[in-house]
Amino acid sequence: MNNRTFSGKVALVTGGTSGIGKTTAIEFARAGAKVVLTGRREREGAQVVAEIKKLGGDAAFVRTDVAKDADVKAMVDFTVDKFDINVWGVLNSMRHEILAMLKNGGGAIVNNSSVAGHVGMGQVSIYIASKHAVEGLTKSVALEFARQNIRVNAVAPGVIATDMFARFAGEELGDQIASMIPVGRKGATEEIAAAVLYLCSDDARFTTGTSLIVDGGWVAQ
Repeated sequence: MNNRTFSGKVALVTGGTSGIGKTTAIEFARAGAKVVLTGRREREGAQVVAEIKKLGGDAAFVRTDVAKDADVKAMVDFTVDKFDINVWGVLNSMRHEILAMLKNGGGAIVNNSSVAGHVGMGQVSIYIASKHAVEGLTKSVALEFARQNIRVNAVAPGVIATDMFARFAGEELGDQIASMIPVGRKGATEEIAAAVLYLCSDDARFTTGTSLIVDGGWVAQ
């Protein structure tokens, strides 16, 4: 899927047991990175690790509830102890990840945002507020550590074909939503993973504090 190499680097993927996180973890492994993936479901985590190893990659799973500070610290400590090099993660992990990156010469963080961080929507104000917060925090932290070789960006997916979306919308509503997307379809998890890998790659070494919207034109309407 991509022509970028992450050989000699480590990708820390939170929420890596399914959906976008799972695909991103696999694509990082395909690109040569060692992968630490986290989540709350151990069986699914072990399955993703097995899939990566079947591809010839190197991966490990750490059971993590990112709402618990101790879990997040343990997750980052495990990654550094196992691989001792750059780590990559998302919003609730930044504080511990940056401490590790400062010790290891820098790195790249991609926060998981949403188109909801760029527009307003009725009836879901708390969710909208949380995603706007991710966008603001991404910009602010990027500025704070720009001179220390730490890049902080966000990826903002639109409607993506995942099991979670299917459970939320069902077939009929899902098809209706897809018809409202300018390109006429839901996005694929591989397309979000490609955006994440780009933002973590040397091709994006001059890119920090930005949000890459991958939504089939939804926000442009």
